[in-house]
Amino acid sequence: MEERHDQNDRRHLKQMVSALGVLCVLLGGADLVYHKHVHFDFEYWLGFYGGFGFVSCVGLVLGARLLRKLLQREEDYYDR
Repeated sequence: MEERHDQNDRRHLKQMVSALGVLCVLLGGADLVYHKHVHFDFEYWLGFYGGFGFVSCVGLVLGARLLRKLLQREEDYYDR
């Protein structure tokens, strides 16, 4: 019975990834037709906002990992 459940999970995962891919293509296409009111010339670049968001997200994750190493306490820190 477990194999059948596992196959269903994989099918749903493939459907979700496909749906996410379609959504990304649609939002990327919207970048072509949406008129932007920009302040700087590089904001006209195709996919600038998506790329900027991705780089910012990766930066936040890496920064959080660094902060965790700097701020992490021992497991029994409050039990002393």
